[in-house]
Amino acid sequence: MAGRSGDVGADERWMGAALALAERGRGRTAPNPGVGCVIVKNGRVIGRGWTQPGGRPHAEAMALTQAGEEARGATAYTTLEPCAHGSARGPDCSGSLVAAGIGRTVIALGDPDPRTNGRGIARLREAGVEVVDGIRAAEARRSMAGFLTRRARGRPIVTLKLALSLDGCIAMADGESRWITGPEARAHGHLERARHEAILVGRGTLLADAPRLDVRLRGLEDRSPRKILLSLNPQSGWTSIPQPVNIASLAGVDHLLIEGGAQAASSFLRADLVDRLLLYRAPLLIGGGKPALGDIGLASLADAHGRWELTDARMLGRDRLEVYERASN
Repeated sequence: MAGRSGDVGADERWMGAALALAERGRGRTAPNPGVGCVIVKNGRVIGRGWTQPGGRPHAEAMALTQAGEEARGATAYTTLEPCAHGSARGPDCSGSLVAAGIGRTVIALGDPDPRTNGRGIARLREAGVEVVDGIRAAEARRSMAGFLTRRARGRPIVTLKLALSLDGCIAMADGESRWITGPEARAHGHLERARHEAILVGRGTLLADAPRLDVRLRGLEDRSPRKILLSLNPQSGWTSIPQPVNIASLAGVDHLLIEGGAQAASSFLRADLVDRLLLYRAPLLIGGGKPALGDIGLASLADAHGRWELTDARMLGRDRLEVYERASN
């Protein structure tokens, strides 16, 4: 951590506010990261911003516009290093912070984009702006996981959603699956859809269920994700990809949600392309139903250990949600 000074507790609290704002743009900012920014002066917020749909305006630009002349001498909290490259769509944020007279900038995470990657921080310091970085970096890394995964691995971050019974079934033997989980869990699933640019199912799910895959939460209907079909055969109204590795070619998609079915889920796990698991467990037993997964390519039981870490667990009505992320080792 560099340049640490001032009230660390206050810095962490204000960065928490910036992180919360960043979530407003989740699934709508690709290929830009979803950033949050709060500008504070004398213990009072004078500007707030988050990356807008399509990537512009940036969070810092939005917050500076709100702050106006009051920004001079204030502290800016931003979840990602302010960019150091301008474009036809707007000026660079590090230069804008300097021009506005910001006195101090607190940053959660450095920007891996080679056009910035340390240059934004250097520009601020060269202009006499105090810079503190590394505040709540782990949370910022999770918040911008889609952008970071695209940068590091050349593909979107992939979340696999499974709604299943206690005995691991996703449907009755005849395919009946409406509804395994209750209304609270289904509402949470729609919220997750709203946080992804694209949602994928296999051809079997398409033929069996004719899923709409839209967001049916009041006020979020316009956030329905783009529909992706895992199939060799194109389908009208869908973007089709023949195999999991082709997700790298999905332009404007940094967050991909897989919703069905067992073959599609298994194929992504077999290809080691799942980064996050959403397991909605309903308190019921089916017995003899359709299993959630098929063969995922494990050679031995030992290979199954150490792959997943539980990061969240909560009750949603009568159902239990468990969130797992890829282990770092």
